[in-house]
Amino acid sequence: MQLIDWIVLGSTLLFIVLYGAWKTKGSATVKDYIRGGNEAKWWTIGLSVMATQASAITFLSTPGQAFHSGMGFVQFYIGVPIAMVIICLVFIPLYHRLNVYTAYEYLESRFDLKTRTLTALFFLIQRSLAAGITIFAPSIILSAVLGWNLTTLNIIIGLLVIIYTVSGGTKAVSVTQKHQMTIIFLGMFIAFFLIISYLPDGITFSKALDIAGASGKMEVLDFSFNLSNRYTFWTGIIGGTFLALSYFGTDQSQVQRYLSGKSVKESQLGLLFNGLLKVPMQFFILLVGIMVFVFYQFNEAPLSFNPAAKEAIATSAYQQEYKKLENELATIQQQKEEFIINQIAENKTQNIRNSEAKEHLEQLNNSEQNIRNTAKELIKKARPDVETNDKDYVFIHFILNNLPKGLIGLLLAVILSAAMSSTASELNALATTTTIDLYKPNVRKEKSEKHYVITTMGFTLLWGILAIIVACFANLFDNLIQLVNIIGSIFYGNVLGIFLIAFFIKFVKSNATFIAAILTQVVIIFIWWQDWLPFLWLNVLGCGIVIFLAVLLQPIFLLREEK
Repeated sequence: MQLIDWIVLGSTLLFIVLYGAWKTKGSATVKDYIRGGNEAKWWTIGLSVMATQASAITFLSTPGQAFHSGMGFVQFYIGVPIAMVIICLVFIPLYHRLNVYTAYEYLESRFDLKTRTLTALFFLIQRSLAAGITIFAPSIILSAVLGWNLTTLNIIIGLLVIIYTVSGGTKAVSVTQKHQMTIIFLGMFIAFFLIISYLPDGITFSKALDIAGASGKMEVLDFSFNLSNRYTFWTGIIGGTFLALSYFGTDQSQVQRYLSGKSVKESQLGLLFNGLLKVPMQFFILLVGIMVFVFYQFNEAPLSFNPAAKEAIATSAYQQEYKKLENELATIQQQKEEFIINQIAENKTQNIRNSEAKEHLEQLNNSEQNIRNTAKELIKKARPDVETNDKDYVFIHFILNNLPKGLIGLLLAVILSAAMSSTASELNALATTTTIDLYKPNVRKEKSEKHYVITTMGFTLLWGILAIIVACFANLFDNLIQLVNIIGSIFYGNVLGIFLIAFFIKFVKSNATFIAAILTQVVIIFIWWQDWLPFLWLNVLGCGIVIFLAVLLQPIFLLREEK
């Protein structure tokens, strides 16, 4: 990184922190601090909701996911628009009518305090883990690529978020997220058009898509019913809808974004805005990864994108074997490049997806994959603790090695801004839930508005410190964006089921729901641990089990009460 990159990166992050702290200082009431004074317009809500979900993991992992596996991951988001409509019609009017600060307040009025507390605890457990991962994700990758100290990065990102989130509460989160999303969109669009400009002469965008399609990267929809496949149309439309309903409808980090709306209409428009843009946004981010894939069809790609892997090999007895694999990869890549250029010269790119040419390209891709798999085995032998799955390193490798000075700093600002925006929402929601759902109901004497504001600030600081600690002890997973969604899926279906019982199954009371929720959580954790189903189906299953058990248990509790 050059001086100009440091200036761009530092000034961008400093502006966000100082602006957020200055613009929203002095919240005197709980309403101001937790709901932003109910002043948010629909576009602020929409961008805030989007920024809360679009963490650094989205911009680091998603392009790498597309690079390795293609566009199929977009199916994960197909259910989001459906969920937005349902939440707008059912959840938002109810929350506003009850004038609640958290989603879980409603559960006490419908059931009792213990059910409200249990559901709030489910949220606190999964969201605190997720907050740590949203800090850890950019830290682990930037530390590996740039050589920065991992613990120091975790602390820096966490402290930057804590500063403006503690000082300004919900309004600070919403205000800064507008600027963060502007930076994010600007950076990603610049990266996209630069990648296309880097392709060889004669490789237009449409030809680039043909090349990606011939390599199996443009298969967007999969209508198979194979449960071993994580991403199909059916997992997206069913499991994805349930996950989105749970996340946007019952997760306080999202609920708090639209509870700050000026009116029901503003909140509804904000969520619909998110629903309309979410799938295109994810499609575009995946498309960036596809263009990176095409770029590396004409440029040398490393055997592993994770720098730690190369370092491990360099100091091991497997260095010569690895070097031999690098030479074999270079040969395969040269053959691919020559083959693709010949196809273009003969104007055959329109037929490359469905011809003998495609079969030849598939053979070359398979040979390349076999070489990479062999390299992973060597890396594991050299140093077992080094991550061989390099999906999360693909995009950052491209940024650092190919973008011009200044833009590297901007793209790093995109990654860190995304980390800060998601973490700020999570800390804000964790503190709010702790104050409103755990602390306040158990305080014997009535306290002042100032007391609860200061208490919420204190809990924000404590959750921020805990998130930093989680980040410092986290480990890289198969793919970071999947890890966050897996954690959510373990709890979200159960929580959604509790809310659906509260909304629609009026004869089921608190005790049956409480016991059903505990049993369901045990079952879902066991199923996940045994890896019996793709994680998206856990949302559907958890929701169904808790409803079924609650309905089954209610007559039993009714008989006991009659006795």
